[in-house]
Amino acid sequence: MPAWLRKSLVVMISIFTFGMVSPAQANGFLTTTGERAEKSSSAETSYFDKLDTPVDEEAERDKFIGWAMKEAEQQSFQKFGTKIGPVIEDEFRQTILPNIEKAIETVSIQYPGEKLNSLRITEMPGGGESEKIFHIIDDNGKDIIRFHVRRDQPPKEGFWFNFHYHTYHDSFQTHYELGRIFWDKNTPPKWKS
Repeated sequence: MPAWLRKSLVVMISIFTFGMVSPAQANGFLTTTGERAEKSSSAETSYFDKLDTPVDEEAERDKFIGWAMKEAEQQSFQKFGTKIGPVIEDEFRQTILPNIEKAIETVSIQYPGEKLNSLRITEMPGGGESEKIFHIIDDNGKDIIRFHVRRDQPPKEGFWFNFHYHTYHDSFQTHYELGRIFWDKNTPPKWKS
């Protein structure tokens, strides 16, 4: 189609529609299939392709997991205190933390991109005999996953720290084991001591 004819039709459509159709929209209606194919390789098309791509959820998830793992480690060592922490530190980092990361990854998959920003970690681990290390909660304060450690004393085996978590899927009833760390035959001190 000649350029003068296309321009004339754009002006006429604009006049008849009284601005309801912009010249750019009218020009899009008047282009031929060949002209659209030429434009598809232009920078304008690649710009719109970029707009259509979703937010990089994997990058958001990685960012969330990195933050959550930093908080998980900090909360854990705060719970262990100065008496338990130095004794189990290496084994905790090698055995338990990777399993905590897997559990956090599993939870993060259920929360697409921007919803991850609504998740928080509780700030105070339980002391004394309490099992609580930390919980991940949503913006309403509802627990999503609870990370705990329990002291076990199987007969004639001494004391073990049993790390596990619970999820809201079954009302926090099932124990999902993260691992166990042997303490000693003697009773361990209270948490946060």
